[in-house]
Formats: sequence, structure tokens, C-alpha cells
Amino acid sequence: MIPYGRQDISDQDIQAVVDILRSDFLTQGPTVPAFERALSNLCDADYAVAFTNATSALHTACLALGVTQGDIVWTSPITFVASANCALYCGASIDFVDIDKKSYNMSVEILAQKLEYARLKGKLPKVVIPVHLAGQSCDMKEIKRLSDVYGFKIIEDASHAVGGKYMGEAIGSCRYSDITIFSFHPVKIITTGEGGMALTNDMGLFGKMDRLRTHGITNKASEMSSHTSEQIWNYEQVDLGYNFRMTDIQAALGLSQLEKLEEFVGRRNSIAEYYSQQLVGLPIVLPSIDIDCYSSYHLYIIRLNLDLANIGHRDAYQEMRRQGILVNLHYIPVYLQPYYQKMGFSRGYCPEAESYFSEAISLPMYPSLTKDQLSKVVSTLTKICLP
Repeated sequence: MIPYGRQDISDQDIQAVVDILRSDFLTQGPTVPAFERALSNLCDADYAVAFTNATSALHTACLALGVTQGDIVWTSPITFVASANCALYCGASIDFVDIDKKSYNMSVEILAQKLEYARLKGKLPKVVIPVHLAGQSCDMKEIKRLSDVYGFKIIEDASHAVGGKYMGEAIGSCRYSDITIFSFHPVKIITTGEGGMALTNDMGLFGKMDRLRTHGITNKASEMSSHTSEQIWNYEQVDLGYNFRMTDIQAALGLSQLEKLEEFVGRRNSIAEYYSQQLVGLPIVLPSIDIDCYSSYHLYIIRLNLDLANIGHRDAYQEMRRQGILVNLHYIPVYLQPYYQKMGFSRGYCPEAESYFSEAISLPMYPSLTKDQLSKVVSTLTKICLP
């Protein structure tokens, strides 16, 4: 079986975790801050806050930006449900901006049109969450320009994109956003088992997220209301927060993996180049990477040309899997999920997202893919698609 994605764990990674297991701290020790500093330095961001996973990081980012009941958050329909759920966790409502035909990221043209219409209706979003699908950045410079005009905040959902670049800078610099979120799930570029990170250049947002991940507790005297010189008072809860802390065990794995980030992303780009060379001539649409982007290639997504292919979308998906190639689909438009349809969303809401959904297949993409495995993927897809 060839999965669509998998972790790459070395002996160095294992030893890093063993060292923590034998240390004095399994959680809330020095390794989590070390991981935060390493990633913020790599991305040239001022602050980083580690979380249990990217979902809790997205949730906390929304809370830090003041998202609450009565607010509206917009995101892409082609994403994992967490990109939308995070707004609902805060009591806000959610809406979706259709995707670009080439990048499959949020369309800035449709975003601009939707914003102007929302302004006229008095229903502008408080936060927009662009999603860097498959590791390619959205057009963040233009999204930031629109935020300056319409007054919304920006959370980059870069769960797929650690190690990628936009306009020559590391994704995560927050040059064009308030907060950037990374995921370290096992199928992502680097892993901590489960885990996520929020980066920001705003000290206030950093402090808020730092407290909210630890029950809303602070141990800083300047933030305590009851602290006096007569009391032995180590901490206070000043917000209603959560237990969203990453452990030192996870952070140790993350630090070790981070040393191989450039190698991992380079290998993923090499695999993408191989696919793009070998699949030319098939009735499929290959990924399109913008000149301003360096993709981390979390995913390699093709689209079947259903007018020319010898097989339908569902049959192609199932046949690849029958042949032991566990292709996947990223993603069903979020608003077509049963939970969201109960809110009133229905087919036809984002036509380009639905067109994409009817044709997209994610091929296997991870650094340890062998030449034989890659050859099998290409030959099997060729046999399936051609008469």
C-alpha cells in the first residue's frame, strides 16, 4: 500500500524524544519555548505560541482577535473543517469565499466583490481566514490591501505550508496577517505527533494566546489584580481559557524535525517535479504554482479532465485505491458537510469549489516515496486515464 502521506521519523527524532522522557520535564519545561523560538526565528516572526494542534491554535487565534457572538468570519470552502469550525466555537457565524481556478486558494477577485457587497449590507467580516492549500500561499499582499480598506483581521491558515515561501519570505512572517497557524499532524511537512503553532508580530495577541492556552492563567505580577507584597501568590486566572498546551515530548520531536525542514520540502518539490514531467499528456490538470510562491507541497493535487479521461472521478479514485495507491480528496467543500447544510448552505453556493471537488484527487506525497512507488503511481494513473 502507498498512502497519500506519512511521517518521516529518524533515529535522531527518536533519541530526541527519549532524552526528554529521561529528563526532569515532560511538559511545561524548557523544550516548548525552545521550539517556539526556533520556528519564530526561521519564519522571522516576533512571537510563537505552541498548541496541542492547529485546531486549538485557530480557535485561540479567533478568541485573541475578539471573535464573538454576532461577528462574521470568512474562509475558503476548500479546506479541512477546522478552518470554519474555529469561528463557530467562538459563537460567530461563518461564510465562504469561492476559490481561484488555478491555485484553488481563496479568490481575491471574489473576495473583493463579496466585501463590497457586504459593506453595502452592513455585514463585513471581522476576520478572514485564507487557507494555503497544499502548501502554496494565497495572494496575501492583495488580501492585506483589502483588509486595510474594509477593516477585517487576517489569520493565515498555513497548516499545509511550513517551509513554504511567499514573495521570497518564509510563510509565517505575518507580514500580511495578524496571526499565522501551522499544523504538525503526522501527514504534514514536519510532525510533533499532534501539534500546532501560532505566530504573530503583535505582543498583545501573543500575550492573549499565551494565556488562553493555559486556562487563562498568568504568573506575571503586572497582570495580576490581587498581587500584593504581603501575599504568596503565584498565579491568577484572568481569562476563561483552555488546556491547549503542547508537551515537551512533542516539542522535542518538533525541534528535531525542524532541522530537516529544508530537506523535506526540497524532496517534496523534487517529487512534484517528477509527477509534473511524467504526467504530461494525460487528461488531467496539473498543479499551478504562482511565480511569487515556493510551495511546501504538502499535497500534490491533480484534476481529471472529465471530457477527455477514460474514466469518471469516483471510478478513478476507487480504482487507484484498489491498486494499492491510497489517493485522497482534499477537500469536500465545507458548506456541503451535513452540519453546515443544516445552517442553510446548499449546492451552488461556491461554483468553482464544487467544480474542483468533482475532479480533484491527491496523489501520494511524502519524502520517503521511492522511485518504484512513484513509478507505480504514474503507470497506474496512466492506465486508468487513457483508453
